[in-house]
Amino acid sequence: MESVFDTYGLPGTPGTDEFWETARTPVSVPADDGGGGWVTLFLWRGTPARVGFESWSDPVPLRRWDDTDCWYAEVRMPPRLRVTYQFLTDDAAYADPFNPAGAGGDRSIAATPDAPGQPHWPLVGADDVLPVPRTRLRWAGRRLDGRRTVRVHPAGGGGPVVLLLDGDDWLYLHPAMTAFDAAVAGGAMPPVTLVFLPTRDRETEFACRPALWEAVREELPPLLAESGVPADWDRLVVAGQSLGGLSAVYAALEFPDLVSRVACQSGAFWWTPDAVHGPDPLGGPVGGAVAARLREGPDLSGLRVAFDVGEHETRMLPHCAAVETLAVRAGATVRASRSPSGHDRAGWRHALLRDVAWALG
Repeated sequence: MESVFDTYGLPGTPGTDEFWETARTPVSVPADDGGGGWVTLFLWRGTPARVGFESWSDPVPLRRWDDTDCWYAEVRMPPRLRVTYQFLTDDAAYADPFNPAGAGGDRSIAATPDAPGQPHWPLVGADDVLPVPRTRLRWAGRRLDGRRTVRVHPAGGGGPVVLLLDGDDWLYLHPAMTAFDAAVAGGAMPPVTLVFLPTRDRETEFACRPALWEAVREELPPLLAESGVPADWDRLVVAGQSLGGLSAVYAALEFPDLVSRVACQSGAFWWTPDAVHGPDPLGGPVGGAVAARLREGPDLSGLRVAFDVGEHETRMLPHCAAVETLAVRAGATVRASRSPSGHDRAGWRHALLRDVAWALG
């Protein structure tokens, strides 16, 4: 009997061992309504579940095929999309067992066939344990609450410091250490020293407040010097996403002697002191507090900043565009681009490598 799965090239009778042995999803086919885009099949074996997407879409319920253990969803996706997803049951979340592209233990990555590749990023399964840097620093400074472990990796032998905000995500969800090593080995960027900076309270530490950057300026360089890892702080690049991107640009505005190179993906430029807990955080002044600061006329002639935002982040785009324009007017050297994603770390990966390399000039 013909099944919906034949359209996607999946052989065998749904729900049989033969079917599950060869099942590989997600699989996309062109949408046939003339509007462009794709229809993507997701498979799940077992009990009722939903497909949960990171920022791009509300969860999509799965349908059962007859009385089998085969559950599926056909999801309409726009052109050029890379997205993190997971299967949600009543009591847990799971990576896709039929997809070899994982992001941590309970997430997977899907990409439409027209989404550009991400050079240097290896295929990592959900069950794989990512390598972590051997060097770790115990940071228990005076200016930030609590102790934290900062991992350090000299890619290609080390060089300019690349400070990765939300460092634990780049250690344990996405293999940034391996990707930077590959980029350096392939000549896409010079040797760098990666510093993976974890955060304890993102809303507090990444807000437009000086405490984090005072701590980075005064406490982190001597701590890193004690480790013996080569580290050039004069060419520091700060890389941040979302609230981390907001914080990176804030640091360039308020600590220009420390931060003069920034790689910012999907910066949360809607942020104002009142917006975070408001009914519609993105509904306030375009460009938020950073745009207001830029309108004061700071001299950014010493700043080199790369902005990237997902082309599917509809409500973020005006906020990011406003900050980009104002940064150019203030004299910064600016690169602005759009990635094929929503507000999603899977979509930020290529921009991270490319824009760090560009920021180093």
